[in-house]
Amino acid sequence: MKEYSVRPNKDVTEWMVKIEDVAPETSFDQKDEAIAHAEQMAKEKSPARLLIYNNKMEVEEERDFN
Repeated sequence: MKEYSVRPNKDVTEWMVKIEDVAPETSFDQKDEAIAHAEQMAKEKSPARLLIYNNKMEVEEERDFN
C-alpha cells in the first residue's frame, strides 16, 4: 500500500504532497489544493493511504483508499 502525505514546509508557506515520505512530488500555496491533488493520486493508485498533517506537523487526518 502506497502512502501519500500532505504536510507544510518549515515556514508553513507551502503545502507539499509527498509519496512514501520522500522528496516532495509537488507543492501548493493552499492546503485544500494539496489535499485534492493527493486524494486524486491515492485514488488512482489504490490501495493507498493519505496522511494529512496540520501546521504543527501532527497527523490531523488519515484516509484510506481501497
